[in-house]
Amino acid sequence: MDIMRNGSRASVKAPADYFTGTVRQDPLFAAPDPARVMCASVTFEPGARTHWHTHPFGQTLIVTSGLGWVQLEGGPVEEIRPGDVVWFAPGERHWHGATASTAMSHIAIQERGEDGPVTWMEPVTDEQYRPS
Repeated sequence: MDIMRNGSRASVKAPADYFTGTVRQDPLFAAPDPARVMCASVTFEPGARTHWHTHPFGQTLIVTSGLGWVQLEGGPVEEIRPGDVVWFAPGERHWHGATASTAMSHIAIQERGEDGPVTWMEPVTDEQYRPS
């Protein structure tokens, strides 16, 4: 058993290489080998979002506060609210973030593959970000 005490893991600013806008990541846990699951609480300021990306084993988001948007490549931008749970299947190209006017926080759960838990791609353009 391992108890990870609140405050024992530092918040970090999400890297601009993979996010647009101001995003804070609060690591919750990364299970030791042979387990692969990892989890973080992520907070997006208004207008902030991930770049396009995929996950080798998929990703689950649990929205905890605010109002956000998610999109699968080729699909519509969808609104997400507290209590919503979003599942992205392995390899699904997607992005997620806050709306233009409201911050959003979610818990992100994914598993590490041989090359890590995520494959990052190009930024989401302003045209892609704003739903029609």
